[in-house]
Amino acid sequence: MSMGLIFILIAVIIIFLLEVNHHFSSSKFIKETEPYFQILMEDDYEFLLKIRYGSDVDVKKMYDLRVRNGIVGIIFFLFIFLQNLTFAYILLSFLLGFALFKFPYMKLSNYYKQNLNKINLMLPYYLKGLEILVQHYTVPVALSKSIETAPELFKSGLKELVAKIDAGDSSVQPYMDFAHEYPVRDSMRMMRLLYRLGIGSQQNKQEQLLMFSRTISALQNKAREQKYKERLEKMENKTMMMLFCTGGGILGFLLLSMMMMMSY
Repeated sequence: MSMGLIFILIAVIIIFLLEVNHHFSSSKFIKETEPYFQILMEDDYEFLLKIRYGSDVDVKKMYDLRVRNGIVGIIFFLFIFLQNLTFAYILLSFLLGFALFKFPYMKLSNYYKQNLNKINLMLPYYLKGLEILVQHYTVPVALSKSIETAPELFKSGLKELVAKIDAGDSSVQPYMDFAHEYPVRDSMRMMRLLYRLGIGSQQNKQEQLLMFSRTISALQNKAREQKYKERLEKMENKTMMMLFCTGGGILGFLLLSMMMMMSY
């Protein structure tokens, strides 16, 4: 058994005994160091979590878990390299711990990229349904009534938006806050359109609704076109890969045949 592993086992036993005797609390240590890690939280982390797990996800709990894994990873690798604890190994330990901290975010980003078209279509389709309600109610009332049938992803953001409007905020800010919270394609533009529809006069409402409807339809078509374009590119890449594999296989077979003929 190597000296590094012995040190790790001794350290684990000591920490366990201290934890059992209430002289040390690993959870308290991680909780106290957590605020220093808040600056490392990505701007779109909450948005990506809600896309992956729904609006009820506990963002703080998920981020705390990332922080804990990063800290434990750093300590673990420091013990691994304890026998040769040079600056390079210390730096490597921190880099590996940071990689453990960053890995869940990278998984969320990959999920978002893989489902990008589906996610980007959510808001235009939601606003298309909202358009029907706006024909009969004011925009704030229509927003409130739409929450129940809205995509799960948007529900918490819509509740906050309606609450701000009900509290008397008649500016564009509540709409922009929603767009920042859900940075899907053209979200800023769509929320500005909705705000303008809300502050428009009743006389021009039909004309504004028509413009709103056309814009949302154009955005839906744009998202569909992008989806088909990506699908076509994927098919073209697969076709090229098949051609290269087939051509490479034939060329390899010919070379092998030639070498066998030459050997005879």
